[in-house]
Amino acid sequence: MSEYILGIETSCDETAAAIIKDGREIVSNVVASQIESHKRFGGVVPEIASRHHVEQITIVLEETFAKAGLTIDDMDAVAVTEGPGLVGALLVGVNAAKGLAYAHQKPLIGVHHIAGHIYANRLEKEFEFPLLALVVSGGHTELILMKEHGDFEIIGETRDDAAGEAYDKVARTLELPYPGGPKIDQLAHQGEANIDFPRAWLEENSFDFSFSGLKSAVINTLHNAKQKGETLKQEDVAASFQASVVEVLTEKTFQAAKQYGVKQVIVAGGVAANKGLRAAMQAKFEPEEAVELLFPSLSLCTDNAAMIAAAGSIAFKQGHRAQWDLNANPSLNLERYASRSKLER
Repeated sequence: MSEYILGIETSCDETAAAIIKDGREIVSNVVASQIESHKRFGGVVPEIASRHHVEQITIVLEETFAKAGLTIDDMDAVAVTEGPGLVGALLVGVNAAKGLAYAHQKPLIGVHHIAGHIYANRLEKEFEFPLLALVVSGGHTELILMKEHGDFEIIGETRDDAAGEAYDKVARTLELPYPGGPKIDQLAHQGEANIDFPRAWLEENSFDFSFSGLKSAVINTLHNAKQKGETLKQEDVAASFQASVVEVLTEKTFQAAKQYGVKQVIVAGGVAANKGLRAAMQAKFEPEEAVELLFPSLSLCTDNAAMIAAAGSIAFKQGHRAQWDLNANPSLNLERYASRSKLER
């Protein structure tokens, strides 16, 4: 008999719901984006995001069930992002999931947002362990080792700005419209990487990341040029900035994959859609026949509920169940989440 999991995601500025069959097949996947609402502010405004989630959550859920031709009674469980994210935004999804699960007596599953991004890849290709996941998004840059389903060991993380955060800050300095990351990626392919921006390698054998210095170097270069009356081509600044980010991400991931002897390398998160990163990773890993490189489809890189349902399916099979006092946890730690899930089995 088939298993159906309803997923709900409201951690930031997308209201999303999806239904996944047997852990890997997308039956329906609906996302209501708020980009236009936040664009004039140059970034996500938490209060506005929360209000939009309240307005959209019922509509998105109804559309999800209608597209699937299923009802809540057909679901085996309800999975929801409990953290990390914006607390007000998370609360909308958590309470919607709790209400549905309680009213229809369905198991409730809390899912870590980053676990969801990782499991977006499983919707397209089965995992082979051990594997290494590079998670790159607006709030996260992490290297995560997985030896089995539901097991997450962080072997490298950002010490300051995440890669996506650096992209957004540089984009604002370049006066590019929000969201800035895709705009920089687009410009980078039209320019030349002829500005020598720094690469933060940190200590020898460290898999941690740091993009704060790079961000500052780009901003200072632009300000200095302006004070001198010089004009730098936006395309060249974007290309040079992206070359620095991509080189560090690619090289550290490659070295970690060799050190831990993984079978797969997974790239996940919003920045996984970056064409420059995809090209560099493919060029680096293509000669490595022992390591398979996986990227999710572009529609699964950004926040969505299919990834939450996919991660929730694994948690469901492993016996993880949330209690009715499940709450939003804006700073939920991935490793503690994994340890807690094992205790709940």
